[in-house]
Amino acid sequence: MPDRDTVVHPDSTAATIGRFVIGMVGTALGAAVGVFLFVSIPAGTSVFGVLLAVVTTLVGARISVRIATAVVPSYNVAEVAVEGPITRDGDFGPVPGQGRAVPADDVVEQIERAETDRNANALVVKLNTPGGEVVPSDDIRNAVLAFDGPTIAYATDTCASGGYWIASACDEIWVRETSIVGSIGVIGSRLNASELAEELGLSYERFAAGRYKDAGRALKEIDDDERAYLQGLIDDYYEQFVERVAAGRNLDPDAIRDTEARVYLGNEARDLDLIDSIGTREDVLERASDLLGVEVVHTEFEPKRGLRQRVQRGAQGIAFAFGAGVWSRVDERFEARL
Repeated sequence: MPDRDTVVHPDSTAATIGRFVIGMVGTALGAAVGVFLFVSIPAGTSVFGVLLAVVTTLVGARISVRIATAVVPSYNVAEVAVEGPITRDGDFGPVPGQGRAVPADDVVEQIERAETDRNANALVVKLNTPGGEVVPSDDIRNAVLAFDGPTIAYATDTCASGGYWIASACDEIWVRETSIVGSIGVIGSRLNASELAEELGLSYERFAAGRYKDAGRALKEIDDDERAYLQGLIDDYYEQFVERVAAGRNLDPDAIRDTEARVYLGNEARDLDLIDSIGTREDVLERASDLLGVEVVHTEFEPKRGLRQRVQRGAQGIAFAFGAGVWSRVDERFEARL
Protein backbone atom coordinates (compact mmCIF):
# COMPACT_ATOMS: atom_id res chain seq x y z
CA MET A 1 0.00 0.00 0.00
CA PRO A 2 1.41 3.41 -0.93
CA ASP A 3 2.70 5.65 1.83
CA ARG A 4 0.52 8.75 1.88
CA ASP A 5 1.79 10.13 5.17
CA THR A 6 4.05 12.58 3.36
CA VAL A 7 2.34 14.59 0.64
CA VAL A 8 4.58 16.05 -2.03
CA HIS A 9 3.77 19.36 -3.72
CA PRO A 10 3.82 18.42 -7.42
CA ASP A 11 4.32 21.99 -8.59
CA SER A 12 7.26 22.85 -6.35
CA THR A 13 10.43 24.15 -7.95
CA ALA A 14 12.36 21.11 -6.71
CA ALA A 15 9.84 18.73 -8.30
CA THR A 16 9.96 20.58 -11.62
CA ILE A 17 13.76 20.58 -11.66
CA GLY A 18 13.81 16.92 -10.68
CA ARG A 19 11.54 15.91 -13.56
CA PHE A 20 13.60 18.01 -15.97
CA VAL A 21 16.90 16.50 -14.87
CA ILE A 22 15.61 12.92 -15.11
CA GLY A 23 14.18 13.64 -18.54
CA MET A 24 17.42 15.15 -19.81
CA VAL A 25 19.55 12.33 -18.41
CA GLY A 26 17.31 9.69 -19.96
CA THR A 27 17.33 11.45 -23.31
CA ALA A 28 21.11 11.83 -23.23
CA LEU A 29 21.59 8.15 -22.40
CA GLY A 30 19.26 7.17 -25.23
CA ALA A 31 21.20 9.37 -27.63
CA ALA A 32 24.53 7.96 -26.45
CA VAL A 33 23.38 4.37 -26.86
CA GLY A 34 21.94 5.11 -30.30
CA VAL A 35 25.08 6.81 -31.56
CA PHE A 36 27.31 4.06 -30.18
CA LEU A 37 25.28 1.18 -31.63
CA PHE A 38 24.23 2.59 -34.99
CA VAL A 39 26.85 5.24 -35.84
CA SER A 40 30.14 4.46 -34.10
CA ILE A 41 30.26 0.66 -34.36
CA PRO A 42 29.25 0.26 -38.03
CA ALA A 43 31.94 1.00 -40.57
CA GLY A 44 30.92 4.39 -41.93
CA THR A 45 27.97 6.54 -41.16
CA SER A 46 24.73 5.80 -43.02
CA VAL A 47 21.41 7.56 -43.19
CA PHE A 48 19.74 4.45 -41.81
CA GLY A 49 22.14 4.36 -38.88
CA VAL A 50 21.47 8.00 -38.05
CA LEU A 51 17.73 7.34 -38.25
CA LEU A 52 18.04 4.43 -35.82
CA ALA A 53 20.06 6.63 -33.47
CA VAL A 54 17.32 9.28 -33.55
CA VAL A 55 14.67 6.62 -32.82
CA THR A 56 16.74 5.34 -29.87
CA THR A 57 17.02 8.88 -28.54
CA LEU A 58 13.24 9.33 -28.72
CA VAL A 59 12.67 6.01 -26.95
CA GLY A 60 15.09 7.08 -24.23
CA ALA A 61 13.22 10.36 -23.84
CA ARG A 62 9.87 8.56 -23.58
CA ILE A 63 11.14 6.14 -20.96
CA SER A 64 12.75 8.93 -18.96
CA VAL A 65 9.48 10.87 -18.90
CA ARG A 66 7.69 7.85 -17.45
CA ILE A 67 10.42 7.39 -14.86
CA ALA A 68 10.33 11.09 -13.98
CA THR A 69 6.55 10.98 -13.50
CA ALA A 70 6.84 7.92 -11.27
CA VAL A 71 9.74 9.22 -9.18
CA VAL A 72 8.80 12.89 -8.98
CA PRO A 73 5.02 13.44 -8.87
CA SER A 74 3.33 15.68 -11.42
CA TYR A 75 -0.04 15.42 -9.63
CA ASN A 76 -1.34 14.54 -6.19
CA VAL A 77 -5.10 14.13 -6.72
CA ALA A 78 -6.77 11.49 -8.88
CA GLU A 79 -10.17 12.17 -10.45
CA VAL A 80 -12.43 9.35 -11.61
CA ALA A 81 -15.71 9.97 -13.44
CA VAL A 82 -18.97 8.02 -13.16
CA GLU A 83 -21.20 9.42 -15.90
CA GLY A 84 -24.29 7.71 -17.30
CA PRO A 85 -26.32 4.67 -16.22
CA ILE A 86 -24.24 2.19 -14.23
CA THR A 87 -23.99 -1.36 -15.62
CA ARG A 88 -21.53 -4.22 -15.38
CA ASP A 89 -20.09 -4.03 -18.89
CA GLY A 90 -21.26 -0.63 -20.14
CA ASP A 91 -23.95 -2.09 -22.40
CA PHE A 92 -26.52 0.43 -23.59
CA GLY A 93 -29.86 0.79 -21.84
CA PRO A 94 -33.12 0.00 -23.64
CA VAL A 95 -34.27 3.63 -23.85
CA PRO A 96 -32.52 6.01 -26.27
CA GLY A 97 -31.42 9.35 -24.88
CA GLN A 98 -30.02 8.10 -21.56
CA GLY A 99 -26.47 8.26 -22.83
CA ARG A 100 -23.67 5.73 -22.80
CA ALA A 101 -23.70 3.45 -19.80
CA VAL A 102 -20.83 3.29 -17.31
CA PRO A 103 -18.86 0.01 -17.25
CA ALA A 104 -18.49 -0.52 -13.52
CA ASP A 105 -15.45 -2.75 -13.91
CA ASP A 106 -13.64 0.06 -15.75
CA VAL A 107 -14.36 2.51 -12.93
CA VAL A 108 -13.20 0.02 -10.30
CA GLU A 109 -9.99 -0.50 -12.27
CA GLN A 110 -9.36 3.26 -12.38
CA ILE A 111 -9.89 3.66 -8.63
CA GLU A 112 -7.65 0.70 -7.90
CA ARG A 113 -4.92 2.24 -10.07
CA ALA A 114 -5.28 5.47 -8.11
CA GLU A 115 -5.02 3.50 -4.88
CA THR A 116 -1.71 1.92 -5.93
CA ASP A 117 -0.37 5.16 -7.42
CA ARG A 118 2.03 6.71 -4.90
CA ASN A 119 1.33 10.16 -6.38
CA ALA A 120 -2.44 10.05 -5.80
CA ASN A 121 -2.92 11.26 -2.25
CA ALA A 122 -6.64 12.07 -2.60
CA LEU A 123 -9.51 10.87 -4.76
CA VAL A 124 -12.24 12.98 -6.37
CA VAL A 125 -15.21 10.99 -7.72
CA LYS A 126 -17.11 13.00 -10.31
CA LEU A 127 -20.73 11.84 -10.53
CA ASN A 128 -23.38 12.50 -13.15
CA THR A 129 -25.56 9.42 -13.11
CA PRO A 130 -29.20 8.45 -12.54
CA GLY A 131 -28.09 5.15 -11.02
CA GLY A 132 -28.14 1.66 -12.43
CA GLU A 133 -27.54 -1.94 -11.50
CA VAL A 134 -27.15 -2.80 -7.83
CA VAL A 135 -24.03 -4.97 -7.62
CA PRO A 136 -21.94 -2.91 -10.10
CA SER A 137 -22.78 0.22 -8.08
CA ASP A 138 -21.71 -1.58 -4.91
CA ASP A 139 -18.44 -2.66 -6.53
CA ILE A 140 -17.57 0.98 -7.25
CA ARG A 141 -18.57 1.95 -3.71
CA ASN A 142 -16.30 -0.71 -2.23
CA ALA A 143 -13.39 0.49 -4.38
CA VAL A 144 -13.91 4.03 -3.04
CA LEU A 145 -13.96 2.73 0.53
CA ALA A 146 -10.66 0.91 -0.08
CA PHE A 147 -8.86 4.08 -1.19
CA ASP A 148 -6.31 5.09 1.45
CA GLY A 149 -6.69 8.86 1.55
CA PRO A 150 -9.30 11.63 1.50
CA THR A 151 -12.21 10.98 -0.86
CA ILE A 152 -14.61 13.62 -2.16
CA ALA A 153 -17.70 12.99 -4.28
CA TYR A 154 -18.59 15.81 -6.65
CA ALA A 155 -21.96 15.78 -8.42
CA THR A 156 -22.70 17.86 -11.49
CA ASP A 157 -26.21 17.36 -12.92
CA THR A 158 -27.43 14.21 -11.18
CA CYS A 159 -26.31 12.08 -8.25
CA ALA A 160 -29.27 9.76 -7.82
CA SER A 161 -29.88 6.23 -6.65
CA GLY A 162 -26.81 4.13 -7.55
CA GLY A 163 -24.82 7.34 -7.91
CA TYR A 164 -25.71 8.31 -4.35
CA TRP A 165 -24.98 4.73 -3.24
CA ILE A 166 -21.40 5.41 -4.43
CA ALA A 167 -21.20 8.98 -3.12
CA SER A 168 -22.17 7.93 0.39
CA ALA A 169 -18.88 6.04 0.64
CA CYS A 170 -16.86 9.25 0.26
CA ASP A 171 -15.63 11.38 3.15
CA GLU A 172 -17.48 14.39 1.74
CA ILE A 173 -20.17 15.03 -0.89
CA TRP A 174 -20.22 18.27 -2.88
CA VAL A 175 -22.93 19.21 -5.39
CA ARG A 176 -24.12 22.23 -7.33
CA GLU A 177 -27.17 24.22 -6.21
CA THR A 178 -29.18 22.81 -9.10
CA SER A 179 -27.88 19.24 -8.84
CA ILE A 180 -30.48 16.49 -8.40
CA VAL A 181 -29.58 14.36 -5.38
CA GLY A 182 -31.10 11.37 -3.63
CA SER A 183 -33.57 8.80 -4.93
CA ILE A 184 -32.53 6.41 -2.18
CA GLY A 185 -34.64 3.51 -3.34
CA VAL A 186 -34.71 0.39 -5.51
CA ILE A 187 -36.99 -0.50 -8.39
CA GLY A 188 -37.73 -3.93 -9.82
CA SER A 189 -39.41 -4.56 -13.14
CA ARG A 190 -40.62 -7.33 -15.36
CA LEU A 191 -42.15 -7.35 -18.81
CA ASN A 192 -45.71 -8.74 -18.79
CA ALA A 193 -46.34 -10.15 -22.25
CA SER A 194 -48.82 -12.86 -21.29
CA GLU A 195 -51.84 -11.18 -22.93
CA LEU A 196 -49.89 -10.44 -26.09
CA ALA A 197 -48.71 -14.04 -26.20
CA GLU A 198 -52.29 -15.23 -25.86
CA GLU A 199 -53.40 -13.03 -28.76
CA LEU A 200 -50.59 -14.46 -30.88
CA GLY A 201 -51.53 -17.99 -29.96
CA LEU A 202 -48.44 -18.56 -27.82
CA SER A 203 -48.48 -20.43 -24.54
CA TYR A 204 -45.99 -20.87 -21.72
CA GLU A 205 -45.17 -24.45 -20.78
CA ARG A 206 -43.19 -24.77 -17.57
CA PHE A 207 -40.27 -27.14 -17.05
CA ALA A 208 -38.54 -26.09 -13.84
CA ALA A 209 -37.36 -27.55 -10.58
CA GLY A 210 -38.10 -25.25 -7.66
CA ARG A 211 -41.22 -23.25 -6.86
CA TYR A 212 -39.79 -19.83 -7.75
CA LYS A 213 -37.29 -20.78 -10.47
CA ASP A 214 -39.31 -19.07 -13.20
CA ALA A 215 -40.77 -16.27 -11.09
CA GLY A 216 -41.14 -13.12 -13.13
CA ARG A 217 -41.11 -14.74 -16.56
CA ALA A 218 -42.80 -12.48 -19.08
CA LEU A 219 -44.92 -15.08 -20.86
CA LYS A 220 -46.87 -16.16 -17.79
CA GLU A 221 -49.09 -14.43 -15.30
CA ILE A 222 -47.50 -13.77 -11.95
CA ASP A 223 -49.35 -15.04 -8.86
CA ASP A 224 -49.52 -13.44 -5.42
CA ASP A 225 -46.82 -15.64 -3.91
CA GLU A 226 -44.38 -14.84 -6.70
CA ARG A 227 -45.19 -11.14 -6.43
CA ALA A 228 -44.47 -11.22 -2.69
CA TYR A 229 -41.25 -13.14 -3.30
CA LEU A 230 -39.95 -10.64 -5.86
CA GLN A 231 -41.03 -7.67 -3.74
CA GLY A 232 -39.10 -9.22 -0.85
CA LEU A 233 -35.91 -9.14 -2.94
CA ILE A 234 -36.45 -5.45 -3.67
CA ASP A 235 -37.11 -4.77 0.02
CA ASP A 236 -33.86 -6.52 0.97
CA TYR A 237 -31.90 -4.43 -1.54
CA TYR A 238 -33.56 -1.31 -0.15
CA GLU A 239 -32.57 -2.13 3.42
CA GLN A 240 -28.97 -2.63 2.29
CA PHE A 241 -29.12 0.77 0.56
CA VAL A 242 -30.42 2.41 3.73
CA GLU A 243 -27.76 0.72 5.87
CA ARG A 244 -24.95 1.87 3.57
CA VAL A 245 -26.12 5.46 3.46
CA ALA A 246 -26.71 5.53 7.22
CA ALA A 247 -23.18 4.27 7.86
CA GLY A 248 -21.54 6.51 5.28
CA ARG A 249 -23.39 9.70 6.24
CA ASN A 250 -23.73 8.98 9.97
CA LEU A 251 -27.51 9.38 9.74
CA ASP A 252 -30.43 7.66 11.43
CA PRO A 253 -31.80 4.94 9.08
CA ASP A 254 -35.35 6.17 9.75
CA ALA A 255 -34.41 9.63 8.50
CA ILE A 256 -33.26 8.04 5.26
CA ARG A 257 -36.46 6.02 4.92
CA ASP A 258 -38.44 9.23 5.44
CA THR A 259 -37.06 10.55 2.14
CA GLU A 260 -39.19 7.88 0.41
CA ALA A 261 -36.79 7.81 -2.54
CA ARG A 262 -37.44 11.46 -3.39
CA VAL A 263 -34.85 13.59 -5.13
CA TYR A 264 -33.74 17.00 -3.88
CA LEU A 265 -31.92 20.01 -5.21
CA GLY A 266 -28.58 20.92 -3.68
CA ASN A 267 -29.60 23.23 -0.84
CA GLU A 268 -32.42 21.00 0.37
CA ALA A 269 -30.15 17.97 0.21
CA ARG A 270 -27.68 19.86 2.40
CA ASP A 271 -30.42 20.70 4.90
CA LEU A 272 -31.16 16.98 5.16
CA ASP A 273 -27.44 16.19 5.63
CA LEU A 274 -27.43 14.12 2.45
CA ILE A 275 -24.50 16.24 1.26
CA ASP A 276 -21.83 18.38 2.92
CA SER A 277 -21.35 21.45 0.73
CA ILE A 278 -22.44 23.38 -2.34
CA GLY A 279 -19.70 24.32 -4.77
CA THR A 280 -18.04 24.10 -8.13
CA ARG A 281 -15.26 21.79 -9.24
CA GLU A 282 -12.75 24.49 -8.33
CA ASP A 283 -14.21 24.60 -4.81
CA VAL A 284 -13.82 20.84 -4.55
CA LEU A 285 -10.15 21.00 -5.58
CA GLU A 286 -9.60 23.81 -3.09
CA ARG A 287 -11.13 21.61 -0.41
CA ALA A 288 -8.79 18.79 -1.43
CA SER A 289 -5.92 21.25 -1.06
CA ASP A 290 -7.07 22.02 2.50
CA LEU A 291 -7.26 18.32 3.34
CA LEU A 292 -3.78 17.58 1.98
CA GLY A 293 -2.19 20.78 3.25
CA VAL A 294 -0.59 21.59 -0.12
CA GLU A 295 -1.67 23.03 -3.45
CA VAL A 296 -3.22 20.29 -5.56
CA VAL A 297 -2.74 19.28 -9.14
CA HIS A 298 -5.25 16.69 -10.29
CA THR A 299 -5.20 14.22 -13.14
CA GLU A 300 -8.11 12.31 -14.67
CA PHE A 301 -7.78 8.55 -14.54
CA GLU A 302 -9.35 6.94 -17.60
CA PRO A 303 -10.04 3.30 -18.39
CA LYS A 304 -7.38 1.32 -20.20
CA ARG A 305 -8.88 -0.02 -23.43
CA GLY A 306 -7.20 -1.89 -26.22
CA LEU A 307 -7.82 -1.25 -29.90
CA ARG A 308 -10.40 -4.03 -30.08
CA GLN A 309 -12.44 -2.55 -27.22
CA ARG A 310 -12.36 0.94 -28.73
CA VAL A 311 -13.51 -0.35 -32.11
CA GLN A 312 -16.22 -2.46 -30.49
CA ARG A 313 -17.61 0.45 -28.46
CA GLY A 314 -17.56 2.68 -31.52
CA ALA A 315 -19.49 0.09 -33.51
CA GLN A 316 -22.00 -0.23 -30.68
CA GLY A 317 -22.50 3.52 -30.68
CA ILE A 318 -23.24 3.57 -34.40
CA ALA A 319 -25.66 0.67 -34.07
CA PHE A 320 -27.42 2.32 -31.17
CA ALA A 321 -27.79 5.57 -33.10
CA PHE A 322 -29.70 3.71 -35.79
CA GLY A 323 -31.92 1.99 -33.25
CA ALA A 324 -30.26 -1.39 -33.49
CA GLY A 325 -30.36 -3.36 -30.29
CA VAL A 326 -33.21 -1.34 -28.75
CA TRP A 327 -35.20 -4.52 -28.29
CA SER A 328 -32.22 -6.70 -27.49
CA ARG A 329 -32.65 -5.80 -23.83
CA VAL A 330 -36.36 -6.64 -23.77
CA ASP A 331 -36.20 -10.11 -22.34
CA GLU A 332 -37.79 -12.14 -19.59
CA ARG A 333 -35.50 -11.23 -16.73
CA PHE A 334 -36.67 -9.70 -13.52
CA GLU A 335 -34.30 -6.79 -12.95
CA ALA A 336 -33.61 -4.75 -9.84
CA ARG A 337 -32.07 -1.33 -10.35
CA LEU A 338 -31.00 1.56 -8.20
